[in-house]
Amino acid sequence: MSSGPQRISSRDNPLLARLRRLAQDPGAYRQLGSLWLEGDHLCRACVARGRLPAQAVVSESGWNDPTLRALAEVAPRIAIVTDALFAQISPLESPARLGFVLEVAGEGRGLQTGVPTVVLDRLQDPGNVGSILRSAAALGVGQVIALQGTAALWSPKVLRAGMGAHFALHLLESITVDGLLALEMPLVATSPHAELSIAGRPLPDPCAWVLGHEGQGVSPELLARCTEVRCIPQPGGEESLNVAAAAAVCFYESLRQRNATV
Repeated sequence: MSSGPQRISSRDNPLLARLRRLAQDPGAYRQLGSLWLEGDHLCRACVARGRLPAQAVVSESGWNDPTLRALAEVAPRIAIVTDALFAQISPLESPARLGFVLEVAGEGRGLQTGVPTVVLDRLQDPGNVGSILRSAAALGVGQVIALQGTAALWSPKVLRAGMGAHFALHLLESITVDGLLALEMPLVATSPHAELSIAGRPLPDPCAWVLGHEGQGVSPELLARCTEVRCIPQPGGEESLNVAAAAAVCFYESLRQRNATV
């Protein structure tokens, strides 16, 4: 599909300057309208979900690798750079030798109703956010809504932690609490102080699981709008679960109950 590769040897090339910003600034994609996907795993996940990159950027050693070259050639434009220049783009200790530029204009248009959902309320850690996206994609959650104050969903760190899950999900960002009314489905939160466990009685299906800030939990305003608050039993006596671990438990219980009624 490519019209032939372009070789870039200057650090000051506008494309490389753009990629450095995308790789280093978590929110740059919002201003620039594109993403930098580094590594063959993310690039393959993108292609597997039917997403066509706008550009492939590959190091010279990557271009000489038949497997990476074949992956790069799905893009309509290819840039080949020296390994040293690729390392200047990459924030990784071991640069991956291949990356895609993906346009994101129009991502996540509008809330979807009737779709199992998770709402992220001001989660700060990119690793937690990426892990939650992976669990969502694996366990039947189709939509992720990030409220204002949540880590940027398409930031490089969240992309790496998500390991391709982004491309299996409907993602929306910077939604307000009032904006959740358009979901038209029950909101379900967890609390160690709730009397009823997540398996204590049937969960609403579909529902939107609400996951709160790592230290502060779900905001009082949002908690007041939740239809139910459940606890996750912890017979081991720990005070609380990591939010990403709690998310996986909640998603699995919804899936288990859904399958049990089929």
